[in-house]
Amino acid sequence: MRILHNLFENNRQWAEKMRESDPGFFKRLSQEQRPKYLWIGCSDSRVPANQIVDLPPGEVFVHRNVANVVEQTDMNCLSVMQFAVEALKIEHIIVCGHYGCGGVEASLKGGRLGLIDNWLRSVAVVAEKHRTDLENTPDYNEKVNRLCELNVVEQVYNVCRTTIVQEAWHRKQPLSVHGWIYDLRDGLLRDLGVMVEANSEIAKVE
Repeated sequence: MRILHNLFENNRQWAEKMRESDPGFFKRLSQEQRPKYLWIGCSDSRVPANQIVDLPPGEVFVHRNVANVVEQTDMNCLSVMQFAVEALKIEHIIVCGHYGCGGVEASLKGGRLGLIDNWLRSVAVVAEKHRTDLENTPDYNEKVNRLCELNVVEQVYNVCRTTIVQEAWHRKQPLSVHGWIYDLRDGLLRDLGVMVEANSEIAKVE
C-alpha cells in the first residue's frame, strides 16, 4: 500500500483541475520557468509563498528557512539567490517574515533549544541591536511582532550586501529588494516600507 496515499490523491485531483482549467499549463511549465520574484520567507507551514500572493507555479522562485534569515555564510540561500538573479533574471527579491514567528520568539526568550540556537543567533543579534526599541514595547506579543519586523529589515540589508546583489547593481541589472510581513490573523501582507533598488540606497536600511 502506498504510504501517504492521501497526498498522492490530492496531487492527482489538483493536476486534473489544472488541466481542465488550462490544458496547456503543464506543457508550458515543463519547458521553462520565468519568475520575476524571489521569495525569501520563513519555513512556517502557514506561510506558503505562492498562495499568499495568489500566483500559480512558475511565478515565484522560493527559498525558506526558520525565521527568514539571510546569512552571508549560508551557501544554500546564496546559491538560490545567485541562480535567481543571474540565471532567471528575477527583478524582485522579497524578504517576507510573519507576525508570531516561533523562531523570532525563541531568539527573544533565550534559553537552550539545541542546534537551532546557532541559527537563531543572528535574530538575537537584531534584538540586541534594537534593545531600547523592544524594551519600550511592554506588551509581550507586540514585542515579538516588533522583532519580526526588525528582523525582516535586517535581512533586507543582508540581502543587499551580498556580492550577488552588489554585482547585479554594478552591471545595471534591474533588481529591487523588498521587506514585507504577513499577518496570520487576517491573511494580509504588509509592506514595511523598505525597498532598495541601488547600492546608494542601502544606508536608509541600516
